Amino acid sequence: MRRQVTAIAAISGTPAALAAKAATTTIPIVFAIGGDPVAPGLVAGLDRPGGNATGVYFLTTQLEAKRLGLLRELVPKATLMAVLLNPTLALAGPQLKEVQAAAAAAGQQINIQHASSESEIDTAFAAFAQMRAAALLVGADPFFLTRRDQIVALAARDAIPTIYEQREFAAAGGLAS
Repeated sequence: MRRQVTAIAAISGTPAALAAKAATTTIPIVFAIGGDPVAPGLVAGLDRPGGNATGVYFLTTQLEAKRLGLLRELVPKATLMAVLLNPTLALAGPQLKEVQAAAAAAGQQINIQHASSESEIDTAFAAFAQMRAAALLVGADPFFLTRRDQIVALAARDAIPTIYEQREFAAAGGLAS
């Protein structure tokens, strides 16, 4: 605000966009988020955002069911699939409900592990190996994107077919996104 910028790019998720919105009502804000921008109050509506904020809404967290279905096609004989979610993500609750509903509808047994730090990712992968998970879905989350090299390396080390939210995981050596 002190620099008197002409626009703010809040591209690292909902918290960044909300912080920018709280800081100004006059400087234009462009956001890029994975969750609904209406629910947290970033914009008044998708068709007419109103105010000084607008942006891109990626349907990432709402596609967990689709990713689970694609993973089932990639590993059709998988009896147990693992799911990695970040419990600190604002959309963790809806994300969890969606993946649980999709698994129940498909009759797919899943085991959900939570991680919100590097060490918790390591712990989750140790659990995946111990339970002999046949496949893994990594939930949509900006934190996981920043840890993609670690996650892709662990999935490769454990030879666990994994589907991710964004192509950057596949570009880093992951199986599918």
